[in-house]
Amino acid sequence: METENNTAKYLSVPAAAEYLATSERFMRRLVAERRIAFHHVGRHVRFAVTDLDAFVQAGRVEPITRASVRRGVVA
Repeated sequence: METENNTAKYLSVPAAAEYLATSERFMRRLVAERRIAFHHVGRHVRFAVTDLDAFVQAGRVEPITRASVRRGVVA
């Protein structure tokens, strides 16, 4: 997601937590475990909205269908 002037939008930890509907503590844990992309701006941590969207998309799990069970796709 980019703003009208073609620059990426960056969110603080509290704003990113609100954007993902999670807690600040969880966001800080993701940073500590290096499970999400982030930027240091001085001492502050910021998240690009595009990185947050990519993180959510990477965690997507497809539903189980009868066809996938028959083929043995689902473990």
